[in-house]
Amino acid sequence: MWSWVLHRITGTAIFFFLLVHILDTALVRVSPEAYDAVIGTYKTPLMGIGEAGLVAAIVFHAYNGLRIILVDFWSWATRHQKTLFWVVLVLWAITMAGFLPRHLMHVFGGE
Repeated sequence: MWSWVLHRITGTAIFFFLLVHILDTALVRVSPEAYDAVIGTYKTPLMGIGEAGLVAAIVFHAYNGLRIILVDFWSWATRHQKTLFWVVLVLWAITMAGFLPRHLMHVFGGE
């Protein structure tokens, strides 16, 4: 159940990010100065933490999507859904452990 809930939440969050991303990119045609101002706001630590959240959502959604594909196409995976969910969580944690330190150093100027 948690896998289903998290998959829907991360999918919705990614959708809204893409919507905002398309809108802010389209702003360059309307007003390059406004576009520069919006891009400037993205260079704050708060937005850097938001980027980390976005990457966390994308990584979880991708790994869980692969789990769903396995469950849909192979009967052995249906019997091992709980184990596969734990595999998704472990892979997500490993990926985030590799990403977060470097990203947060960049966000908070530790480079």
